[in-house]
Amino acid sequence: MAHSHGHTPAAWTGVIIAFIGFCTGSVFMVIPSPVGVAASLVLILAGAVVGGIMRAAGLGAKSKGLTEDQLRAHKQKLAQSQAATPTAQTAEAHS
Repeated sequence: MAHSHGHTPAAWTGVIIAFIGFCTGSVFMVIPSPVGVAASLVLILAGAVVGGIMRAAGLGAKSKGLTEDQLRAHKQKLAQSQAATPTAQTAEAHS
């Protein structure tokens, strides 16, 4: 199964917006401008919000959950292993 490692439109957009916020924040810290620094912080938070909204819209990484067939096979395997293993009550009864 191939993993995206964050290479999705939602991740790229969120990171780019946050990166611009960090860059402008750095400039506004050198040029003493508290309003500019505050605006840059808002821009950084906007990157997180935009990335989250895009992910919710389906532009992010896909869910890594099990499919119905995988879940059914996992439950069968679990039931077989439990049936093959004696329980603690059975072990106590034989003692």
